[in-house]
Amino acid sequence: MSPVPRRGFLHGVAAAALPAALPDPVPAPLPAPLAGRPPGPPPFHGRHQAAVLTPPARCTAFTALDVTAGNRAELAELLRTLTERARLLTAGRAPDPAGITAPPADSGLLGPDLAPRTPVSLTLSLGASLFDHRFGLAARAPRRLRAMPVFPDDDLDPAWCHGDLGLQLCADSPDIVLHALRDLTRHTRGAMQIRWRLDGFTAPPRPSGTPRNLFGFKDGIANPEVRDARLMDRLVWAGPHSGEPAWADGGSYLVVRLIRMRLEFWDRIPLAEQERILGRQRDSGAPLDGDREDDPPHYARDPKGEVIALDSHIRLANPRTPAGGDQRLLRRSYNYDRGVDAAGELDAGMLFCCYQQDPERQFAAVQRRLAGEPLTDYITPFGGGYFFALPGVRDGADWFGRGLVHPT
Repeated sequence: MSPVPRRGFLHGVAAAALPAALPDPVPAPLPAPLAGRPPGPPPFHGRHQAAVLTPPARCTAFTALDVTAGNRAELAELLRTLTERARLLTAGRAPDPAGITAPPADSGLLGPDLAPRTPVSLTLSLGASLFDHRFGLAARAPRRLRAMPVFPDDDLDPAWCHGDLGLQLCADSPDIVLHALRDLTRHTRGAMQIRWRLDGFTAPPRPSGTPRNLFGFKDGIANPEVRDARLMDRLVWAGPHSGEPAWADGGSYLVVRLIRMRLEFWDRIPLAEQERILGRQRDSGAPLDGDREDDPPHYARDPKGEVIALDSHIRLANPRTPAGGDQRLLRRSYNYDRGVDAAGELDAGMLFCCYQQDPERQFAAVQRRLAGEPLTDYITPFGGGYFFALPGVRDGADWFGRGLVHPT
């Protein structure tokens, strides 16, 4: 029996709008436990939030929050509290006892001794909605921050979009992530509340190299080199050099996309078709004209797309032209698995995050090229948002957002 045509089958079985595409499988470094990362977290203090450049950990939770603080002073207190708790959590230190008649100072989820355990890493970012009338910050907003637009193939659910704050927690086990989230929400009760949350995970490389996504393909094979400071200044970090206000120096724009992957449909098409759609070999991760995952595709030798199709994902996402050099993203992707939906279908996919200096020049430009690509039959972006990852906390007297909320 010959396979049912891809588009006909999908549209006949699932009456859903075409989703937006995954930005190029542009690689992330190996997950921390498998990339030789030294024990312990990166330093908490610095010009940038260290977790932006840190290789993905095994587990994550991205949480979008609505700020319920009543004025700018209460917002400042919220940001101070988040900074204080982040210092404690990222160092893996136990809180001081609260007294015999008080509730426990810690949830106890990680047991009585936190010191030997792998600490959590944290990234705090701001959404466009924080710069409305409530706190008088509209004139100080990051220049390029806006609500995430609806792209042509999206099927967005408002309940899973946007937020005043974006909080990403990463660690090497899910209980460490949950422990940190419980600590932060406990100490900020009344000043912020969860809008939506999605947990994710990375897999170890199988058998080696870049980890795989839920389609079975290696995901992220050409990320910009994070050790190249000049490249990071050109592609990732924002500040006065890129037209941003002075307080934003050292921050970065974060795009989060929640992308459901239609695994049952994907599993029913031939491997050759899967590889044609993505432009890579499944087993090795190499481009279809190469042998190894880090081989660059040679599009100039294949102008008609006879080897790597002209509408393949990697060719559209990164055509490797001189003009595309400034459109590259620092990709941080995780898988997610929420069980099954009401129809009994697998509810799983990708928690896609990427950092950049300018979301219009970078993420949106790539997304427009991907509109209508063959992969859109198998993925459905349903949520996420645009955020601005705050600059780092410089020292023990500094706190997240101090330059924004209390300009000197």
